[in-house]
Amino acid sequence: MKIRKYRKEDEDKVMEIIEQEGEQWRDYFAPENQAMYRKALEQSVTYIALENGMVCGFSRSLDDHACSIFVCDLLVTAKFRGKDVGKQLMECLCDDYPSKTIYAMSDVDEYYEKQGYKNIGSIFLINI
Repeated sequence: MKIRKYRKEDEDKVMEIIEQEGEQWRDYFAPENQAMYRKALEQSVTYIALENGMVCGFSRSLDDHACSIFVCDLLVTAKFRGKDVGKQLMECLCDDYPSKTIYAMSDVDEYYEKQGYKNIGSIFLINI
């Protein structure tokens, strides 16, 4: 397993694995949103997990350029789930940003709890 920073040439492969996830990720791959999300991948702190050259997962985070990093997206393909790929993506983020507090914004709290991460709050939708 190799984890590295995202490159523009990863874009189509990442969009492919997002689309394979189905409706839960539709906001990212829907034709009307896809260009914006592709730009977000480039402008965010994004890491790619590769196995034999194949993208098997990614994380996308936002840096507040002060004290914190916010993980917005973490996705591992079904074939690679349960193999610590997501954990390795998070560890890479922690290693590269040791002086920042890292938070995950999630609707899959069970995953983060299983990894031993502490739940300290919630997220609220402002523009309904």
